[in-house]
Amino acid sequence: MKNILLLGDEAIAQGAIDGGLSGCYAYPGTPSTEIMEYIQHNKTAAETNIHRVWAANEKTAFESAIGMSYAGKRSLVCFKHVGLNVAADAFMNSAITGINGGLVIVSADDPSMHSSQNEQDSRVYAKFAMIPVLEPCNQQEAYDMAYAAFEFSENIGLPVMIRITTRLAHSRSNVATKSPKRQNDLHLPKTAKQFILLPAIARRSYELLLEKQETMQQLSEKSTFNKYIDGKNKSLGIITTGIGYNYLMENYGDKPCDYPVLKISQYPLPRNFVEKIYNECNQILVAEEGYPVVEEMLKGFIHDNSKIRGRLSGDIPRTGELTPTILAKALKFDIDEPCDIPDLVASRPPQLCQGCSHRDVAEMVNNAMSEYGKGRVFSDIGCYTLMALPPFNAIDTCVEMGASITMAKGAADAGLVPSLAIIGDSTFTHSGMTGLLDAVNEKSPITIIISDNYTTGMTGGQDSSGTNKLAEICKGVGVDAEHIRIIIPLKKNFEENLAILKDEMKYDGVSVIIAQRECIQTFARRVKAKK
Repeated sequence: MKNILLLGDEAIAQGAIDGGLSGCYAYPGTPSTEIMEYIQHNKTAAETNIHRVWAANEKTAFESAIGMSYAGKRSLVCFKHVGLNVAADAFMNSAITGINGGLVIVSADDPSMHSSQNEQDSRVYAKFAMIPVLEPCNQQEAYDMAYAAFEFSENIGLPVMIRITTRLAHSRSNVATKSPKRQNDLHLPKTAKQFILLPAIARRSYELLLEKQETMQQLSEKSTFNKYIDGKNKSLGIITTGIGYNYLMENYGDKPCDYPVLKISQYPLPRNFVEKIYNECNQILVAEEGYPVVEEMLKGFIHDNSKIRGRLSGDIPRTGELTPTILAKALKFDIDEPCDIPDLVASRPPQLCQGCSHRDVAEMVNNAMSEYGKGRVFSDIGCYTLMALPPFNAIDTCVEMGASITMAKGAADAGLVPSLAIIGDSTFTHSGMTGLLDAVNEKSPITIIISDNYTTGMTGGQDSSGTNKLAEICKGVGVDAEHIRIIIPLKKNFEENLAILKDEMKYDGVSVIIAQRECIQTFARRVKAKK
């Protein structure tokens, strides 16, 4: 054993490596990105040949992880919470097929939407799929859970989710590691046709999934990750989940909490503990990060709902992160209110880097669209989303990964012509190609700009699946080669590039402009590395 200072993400990565991992599959997305990056740069992972290459999107990552599990090896698939939406088809069906080698899913939620479109809670998905969830309260528990989760998965015969949130993912703590386990030997499933979801097979597999629910319940009630800590003052019982337990303890410091506390870090809910705290205490406060998942479940099997307080009751805000201060207020502690910070400096919203190629694209788009008016530029998820802010104000939509092309197509279907889509290279290969195929099949009068900076820039510069392949991909999908135009977005090329964009916007069909210039940040790193 040795002690290492690790981020929550890194603790999961190290726990998985030590737990016998053979392959990690992921698509970058804050706050999950550092899991794959840690494994990619880990010496042991290299020596033991752990697979660790970024996937084109979360769905392909999940399906590859299922394939490795099918072959008997232990696999890890990682993404942020909205990435689980992309992987949902494979995710839901993996609960029906079950696993062969251990399969662990890490879904990193983002309460308060620090870098996301919504606050969705991955525990809802896990409940939907009827699989177990582990939710660590600190970095040590994150490591321990990742270390144990593969064996847990193999014992229960199901994928296991580890659910973390931004604060845990991106904070550091000392972690004590354990002796590494060896990787599984290659072995195929013992059950014939287990991974063939024809209706007759799937119906039986679904029955098996239902039969496992009682076992999962019993395992939660015996889990060392779930703890009941008694207290003398029974006027209130506190149920915490994951990092909420840390926030509670932060309010007490070195003193013990005088109320009974139920720490939940493994689901399904440990009903024996829940019933115990409910029966012993006059009121129940539920302190959970994310949706009121536990609070709602409690109201499903406790007859006196008036005893339950939390996000639904308004004792804890319905939106945003849980914090120690919020919890202190819910407990009616005397706390110092934060003082108002003088408005000495104007707010500084995020902005594109100086020298970024997206700046030149934004200027070109604004100039070209000036004769048509606002409301015709559909954008996507990436650094270029910052074109929505001053001084550019260049885009009109940004909904989810890949939506720029299909929304532009739908707007054109409605008669809004010309319609322009802006999408990044990584986002295009993530989920833009199928939208392009729809547009090609219908000869939609849209112009698509792929702002290609050769990387997945917003999450730190990871490899992009489409690098040096974009023009050929567009040709393969069916875009007329004459209307695939490659430009270099630089000031000196502005007039030439603008003329190309204006020309393509007049074309009555699908045109693609690939604006290629390396990300200024990855360029700087590459030059520094050479020196």
